[in-house]
Amino acid sequence: MVVAKPKLTYEDYLQTPDDVRYELIDGELVPMPSPTFIHQRILMKLVWWFKQVEDAGLGIVCAAPLDVFFSDTAILQPDILFISNERAHIITEANIQGAPDLAIEIISPSDPNRDEVRKREIYERHGVNEYWLVDPYDRNITVLLLEGDAYQTAGIYTEGDTLTSPTLSGFTLNLGDLF
Repeated sequence: MVVAKPKLTYEDYLQTPDDVRYELIDGELVPMPSPTFIHQRILMKLVWWFKQVEDAGLGIVCAAPLDVFFSDTAILQPDILFISNERAHIITEANIQGAPDLAIEIISPSDPNRDEVRKREIYERHGVNEYWLVDPYDRNITVLLLEGDAYQTAGIYTEGDTLTSPTLSGFTLNLGDLF
């Protein structure tokens, strides 16, 4: 007989040691490995680009580590998140309480399934309007847009393309500058 492990909750998550980063994915504590050099370089370039979005007064931009509380069994730390001014009420001192308008994950080579499947499902289920999957090795960004209750591909951008975001009208990102 197979015995199901009990799902862990936010209270369990809060008891994890401070020197190890975790996410709580559908009741399972998932350790997060240290990011690679290329991950951090792309993260810094994206943060710089998103600073322009914030300076334009469209909303708030944050980078990991910052907890996003989706439910008692789902707490994630997107690499970058954007929250529009209209939804700023979900920001608390401790964490973000609900879905950001846009979440970005830089795909980890150690576990691409975590970003491409498991986290995507949580973002989709909890209403993150736009989700970017940044692939530093294939040098592309897939932009997913929530239509109804499922993500649809809004675009796949490669080096040399100019990315446009449905959520951030008027802002473009030249992928040649990113990769």
